[in-house]
Amino acid sequence: MTEYTFANPEFFWGLLAIPLLVAWHIFSRKKQVAHVLNPSVKAFTKSGSLPKWQAILVVLRMFAIALIVVALARPQTQDVSTQTKTNKGIDIVMAIDVSSSMLARDLKPNRLSALKKVAADFISKRTSDRIGLVVYAGESYTKTPITSDKALVVDVLGKINFDGVINDGTAIGMGLATAVNRLRDSKAKSKVIILLTDGVNNTGFVDPKTAAGLASSFGIKTYTIGLGSNGTAPAPAAVRPDGTFIYQLKKVEIDEDLLKSIAAVTGGSYYRATNNKKLEAIYEEINKLERTEVEEIRYTKYHEQFRVFVFWAIAALLLEWILRHTLFKSAMA
Repeated sequence: MTEYTFANPEFFWGLLAIPLLVAWHIFSRKKQVAHVLNPSVKAFTKSGSLPKWQAILVVLRMFAIALIVVALARPQTQDVSTQTKTNKGIDIVMAIDVSSSMLARDLKPNRLSALKKVAADFISKRTSDRIGLVVYAGESYTKTPITSDKALVVDVLGKINFDGVINDGTAIGMGLATAVNRLRDSKAKSKVIILLTDGVNNTGFVDPKTAAGLASSFGIKTYTIGLGSNGTAPAPAAVRPDGTFIYQLKKVEIDEDLLKSIAAVTGGSYYRATNNKKLEAIYEEINKLERTEVEEIRYTKYHEQFRVFVFWAIAALLLEWILRHTLFKSAMA
């Protein structure tokens, strides 16, 4: 019965009548035997129990009663379907520093590769949100507009590299301003920028604080992440004729005061990622802080199954009637 639910389970109390009916049959049988006049003592040798034929008839009748009780309890099966409704979607733009310093190897295998791995995992978890990508170095541009196509965003993210297409440098203000531009017309209930850099603002024609003010005026919360270990890290210092980099130890410089200021003005938070594990923990924390409200609506369709129990009850009663009037008729006479 595990696949059934019952609309009127109170009818199962009726099953308590079955042992009472069985006891009544036994008691009636004893009274009948006590008043039978028979010159043989064989009729009294089994006076304490029902004959086999009568027991079969009682079992069939009790079985039929039990089935009728189950039918009255209205057994049902269910088809359950769910529909997910997003109450408050979040639009997120990830502004990623792609300057040459992002190839530094204090994170493994380097800062940019470590970031792409963690960011891809973050994107895959934002199933109900739209996400866009902005990259910046000496200037900035949009890699993908805000979209709900997570596969596209992850694919584009995986192809981001330092390729010299845009001038080297760290234009934090321009990266933030481009991200704000992607979100300013968004109709989402919540708008978020995750801005990551490993340096200081040293180029660009947009002041980072001005960009932060624009983000605040459009109600865009900004989480800032400073990426890089404390002290020094092996970073690109020169380029060989074959295009590969020569690495040297360089001091890690991150304008934490600026990043903290941007986060504070916009209502976000600042984080420092000095290794791969801390970077993963930061994105996981942001994932928990920015939750989309999702309502799951369940639809249940009930299918009445009492008819099959009524059918078998009728079959049992019919079988009892046939046996009573055919096979066991002579025994009852």
